[in-house]
Amino acid sequence: QVQVVESGGGLVQAGGSLRLSCAAAGTIFSINGMGWFRQDPGKERELVAYITSGGGTNYADSVKGRFTIAFDNAKNTVTLQMNSLAPEDTAVYYCNLEADVIGRGMYKPYWGQGTQVTVSS
Repeated sequence: QVQVVESGGGLVQAGGSLRLSCAAAGTIFSINGMGWFRQDPGKERELVAYITSGGGTNYADSVKGRFTIAFDNAKNTVTLQMNSLAPEDTAVYYCNLEADVIGRGMYKPYWGQGTQVTVSS
């Protein structure tokens, strides 16, 4: 069993900042990568930012230069620093990780419950 716990969402005015955190717990042998996705009602879930265990990052074009993702391999945590927030960043943000839970190098995706981020204009 892998538990994925997110925190840090909330309401902020446009131009403000929020920091999301996600911690993975349970029997985890290794993590291939962790990241954040977001979803608006009626829309598909989209990638926001992802970081591999080797430190490689991938950002959505819409957040480049404003959001920064960081991964603590020792603690199995990922954070997303979000600056210069805009109303279009409003969504439910979901943490995702690819983890090996049986020690054979077979990675499966796991998701958190989601945390609401609302940016007012």
